[in-house]
Amino acid sequence: MNKITELFKIQYPIIQAGMIWCSGWKLASAVSNAGGLGLIGSGSMAPEILTTHIKKCKLATNKPFGVNVPLMFSYADEFIKIIIDEQVKIVFTSAGNPAKYTSILKEKGITVVHVVANTKSAKKCQNAGVDAIVAEGFEAGGHNGKEETTTMVLIPMIKEAVSIPIIAAGGIGIGRQMLAAMALGADGVQIGSRFVASIESSAHQNFKNKIVEVKDGDTQLTLKKIAPVRLIKNKFYLEVEQKQNAGATTEELSALLGKGRAKKGMFEGNEDEGELEIGQVAGLINEIKPAAQIVDEIINEYYKLKKEFIKNSF
Repeated sequence: MNKITELFKIQYPIIQAGMIWCSGWKLASAVSNAGGLGLIGSGSMAPEILTTHIKKCKLATNKPFGVNVPLMFSYADEFIKIIIDEQVKIVFTSAGNPAKYTSILKEKGITVVHVVANTKSAKKCQNAGVDAIVAEGFEAGGHNGKEETTTMVLIPMIKEAVSIPIIAAGGIGIGRQMLAAMALGADGVQIGSRFVASIESSAHQNFKNKIVEVKDGDTQLTLKKIAPVRLIKNKFYLEVEQKQNAGATTEELSALLGKGRAKKGMFEGNEDEGELEIGQVAGLINEIKPAAQIVDEIINEYYKLKKEFIKNSF
């Protein structure tokens, strides 16, 4: 039992990230059933779709699960209402001001966690009354902090800045990385990329296969003029880099990005023209596996190495 397992009433301090196009009810329920905390990623959903995923998740697991809500998303207000009406007990918020909904959710008895990439935001979260924070390092896939602070630096910095529980994210996909994060001061870990390449993930098979092929150096943080995002280096990524190197304006980059690039790549499987958002840890992913097996492998390696470390320390 630690701060995170106690907070969420789960077996292991492993949280599956709420990723757009990849984390629907099948993945969330599978991770929760395996002893972690599954999250439905609402950022790619319409209100009626989110409602359906919540209802299906309730039928698929009797364990705790949550919903991730990007606060800058146009449906955020409606999502908060749906979450309250459906009596979801855990909400992870991101990409916005944590003070906006925290008090409303907590009045309803909902546990609130917010994702940050720097100490200033971590302090704001604590002042807003959130129950825990996810400290996400620059290694993470998808949208990222402009500061480009790595997880190894970020976790101990935030540990000194706040007293609430910390969940480490970014570059974590195996047990030894989990142990390192906990040694740095984290109370739990949030894992995204490793669960994208799971059988239950709603990502397209083409995207999953691409993740397995990724080696070190095959992802890059780009689109910094708009919103930093880590992508696999495909045809679309190379077009973005060419435009940026030629001095493209924010407007020109936005036009190139257009609409639906993430859906096209991750959900529809267009490997050339879509955004393929994944973290650096993809270089360690060599196989698509069931979510329960992923949880078991991570936690077993974590406990094994922790035991060895303690044994060899004395």
